[in-house]
Amino acid sequence: MAVLASFDSLRSALAVRALGGRARGARHSARGAIRVVRLGGKHVRAVVVPGATEWAARARNLHLLVSMLEEADIDFFCIRGTANRLPCVAVPSVWRDDLEEVLQIGFGHNPGYVGEGAGAHMRSGSTAAAWRKVRHAKVLRLAWNVCDPSGHLVFGPESGVELEFWSQDGGEYVAPRPNSVVTSAGVSDERRLAEQKLFSPVPQLYATGLTRTLTEFTAPLPGDHLYPVDVVYTWVDDSDPVWRAAKEAARGTAGRSTGAPLHEQAANDSRFKSRDELRYSLRSIHQYAPWVRNIYLVTAGQAPGWLNTEYPGLRVVDHREIFTDPAALPTFNSHAIESQLHHIEGLSEHFLYLNDDVFFGRPVDPGHFFHPNGLTKFFMSKALIPSSRNGDADLPVNAAGRNSRSLISQQFGTFISQKMKHTPHALRRSVLGEIEQVYERAHWTTQHANFRSPHDVPIASSLHHYHAYHSARATVADLRYTYIDIGDGLAQQRLDRLVARRDFDTFCINDTVVPADPDAQERMVATFLETYFPVPSPYEIPGATGLPVRRVNELGRVQA
Repeated sequence: MAVLASFDSLRSALAVRALGGRARGARHSARGAIRVVRLGGKHVRAVVVPGATEWAARARNLHLLVSMLEEADIDFFCIRGTANRLPCVAVPSVWRDDLEEVLQIGFGHNPGYVGEGAGAHMRSGSTAAAWRKVRHAKVLRLAWNVCDPSGHLVFGPESGVELEFWSQDGGEYVAPRPNSVVTSAGVSDERRLAEQKLFSPVPQLYATGLTRTLTEFTAPLPGDHLYPVDVVYTWVDDSDPVWRAAKEAARGTAGRSTGAPLHEQAANDSRFKSRDELRYSLRSIHQYAPWVRNIYLVTAGQAPGWLNTEYPGLRVVDHREIFTDPAALPTFNSHAIESQLHHIEGLSEHFLYLNDDVFFGRPVDPGHFFHPNGLTKFFMSKALIPSSRNGDADLPVNAAGRNSRSLISQQFGTFISQKMKHTPHALRRSVLGEIEQVYERAHWTTQHANFRSPHDVPIASSLHHYHAYHSARATVADLRYTYIDIGDGLAQQRLDRLVARRDFDTFCINDTVVPADPDAQERMVATFLETYFPVPSPYEIPGATGLPVRRVNELGRVQA
């Protein structure tokens, strides 16, 4: 549980404990193999941690720091409300000499770095010279670097912990910089215990023990997202022979309900192609969005062979569970499926809807997608909805955009022109339920089109956002995002840049046509995804690769 290290020091023995010592299932230990890695153009030392994640690296940094402070009997309290997302610990300035000595010893035991911020020069914390260099700083950044065994993931100062020195003014300690809670505290104010995850969020199933703080920092804040956020995927794998047979049978009757001929892109094989993207999109959630509560995978009676369907918080949902009219099934129309998402039993009011080719590219928090008061955010593209009228030869995506524009114009009198980016869509069940009633005819038509039709409405990816915006329940926002068409000649170059910089919040990898060399394209995508997301998630069965699609019954239960 604890890795104790005795030192020839005037202070008590220093305990540098693993995060895993207190966390159920956490993998980041204090000790481990040390590897020299390249970070920010410099060579640094990092602990090799199988299963490394950004959130665990951050929580580990906080845990190591507070463990050392506790063992050395140095006064401290964790704080919230600073301008960045990193955990932060406050120490009265009168303890600075003691603290520096303790940390220098600690960094000698577990190699790490100290500096004045992520952008500043970070020095080895085991040397007295390093501490002399930062003696004037009132806020420090500490980091015990972590990397995964592949070396593709390195978590350094950007996942570190900050240390503030609070000066004493009479009977009060005063903060060196603003925060949104309190900037002064009485010298004798009681320290109370709170979970460390309050200051460095980890997934629900993990626990990181307790730490000291002030009462004010334990209260819910106006900026906190106090409601749960779920994720919904729609997924299909065209390699499933049962599904393929149903699709081919449905082609013969396509368009009967809408009276429109089937556009060539409505049933294009690339629309249903699975390159195992779902596996890596789930990895991106595990890596960068630990705050997600439940994940729902909506499928047409199938599930990936590698999927750990027994993992808590993951549930496979069959189309038959959510479609209000069973006669609309089977369907091969993503617009139709998206129209029924709000019927998922147990789904939270606020949720993110993702296609499996959408990924989180770096740490994100609920605030990227939702306001604390519950309003959703949406991200408009520079691409415009064509202004001409719908025709049979129109691309289904353009026709759907025009239909959304027509409904918004009728309801609110405004003319919408912009499409949406291929990002996670922040949605509310109540808004989707309202749309089903307000636009009843268009909703019914969309549900009953078993392939994409000129009469479809993009409910989840467009209409929800504009309807919520016009009814004061959504805002236009921005997100650092990129879209990569893997059929483009520069796709490999763009993927390489993405791996090297990892500087987008979300990204989408997609194509709309069958490639000339599908094998080469698949190799390119597979190499990129494994390099970007090398750490398996708990949603995968360990070692399960190449397993065939499994069947799912009408209750969403995976059959053996």
